[in-house]
Amino acid sequence: MTVNNKNFAPKLSVELLSNYSVYVAFICIFVVFSVVANGFLSIDNFANLIANKVVLLAIVSLGMTIVIASGGIDLSVGVSIDLASMAFIMMIGAGFNAVLAVIVGILVAACVGLTNSLLINKLKIDPFLATLGVLFIGKSVQQLATHGGSPIYLTTGAFSAPFDAITGTSLFGIPTPVWVLVVCIVAVYLALHRGKFGRYVNALGAQAGVAKYSGIRVPLQLTLVFVSCSVLCGIAGILLSSTVRSYVPLAGGAFLLDAIGATFIGTAISKERKPSVFGTILGVLLLAMLRNGLLLVGWNFFWQQVGIGVLVFIVLGLSFGLRKRTE
Repeated sequence: MTVNNKNFAPKLSVELLSNYSVYVAFICIFVVFSVVANGFLSIDNFANLIANKVVLLAIVSLGMTIVIASGGIDLSVGVSIDLASMAFIMMIGAGFNAVLAVIVGILVAACVGLTNSLLINKLKIDPFLATLGVLFIGKSVQQLATHGGSPIYLTTGAFSAPFDAITGTSLFGIPTPVWVLVVCIVAVYLALHRGKFGRYVNALGAQAGVAKYSGIRVPLQLTLVFVSCSVLCGIAGILLSSTVRSYVPLAGGAFLLDAIGATFIGTAISKERKPSVFGTILGVLLLAMLRNGLLLVGWNFFWQQVGIGVLVFIVLGLSFGLRKRTE
């Protein structure tokens, strides 16, 4: 059997570019901004990048990863963030213990995921439409609860202790929010890639009908999927409100598109094009680094959005488009 070397080499190059498009994009962006953006390589910039750009988006994106792996989508992640933040800030403002405030905030977020799962399981509404409806309702709830969307600020010294305990402490020189992210990464990795839950989630994502007849309790698994996502978003909401020491209505909506983008960018590193914890974190780092670099070179927010859109097109276009050429 002979091999046509003229065709084999280009095909191999296309396949490598398809499989490693995310890594290529990461290296290119890092090199370009290292040259053109003053201060990009400084330790202070990287510390700011991790603390302010990566931690919250990564936690939300981990939740989105679980949902997309199950074959669904969650458009209500911003609602989970906001309601957890609102509950937490209101509890602190009312003088309740910080631990109780955190628990209540996470439980409120979990209710969002539970609502999504009930709509999907009981009413058989598509996840896109179910979570879209919850998104609209959640926005209205926030506006009604805050008299039209007025922020709640707790900036006086009397309220500083619980916020300092969450975002103002560190362990081995690493801020507590980063450790929270590490715990979330490990927990989601073990659940999604090393546990029975992950096998069930992947089965739902591949063929939900077949999963049902394989003995998988689909309603239960979908409930766990959406509640897990909302809990992770609730954690992000509490970290957000602890950082700014306030609750700003509808602030969580800013994470939705980036979380979806990071998750889908992460699928490009998998031969099966499935979401993964490692891929999602890489996608988050890619988006955060791009935003940070564009900010340092003076691009405004709207041009940053253009840059992110172009990045998504390039990475996913190379990954999925070139892959078809090799099949």
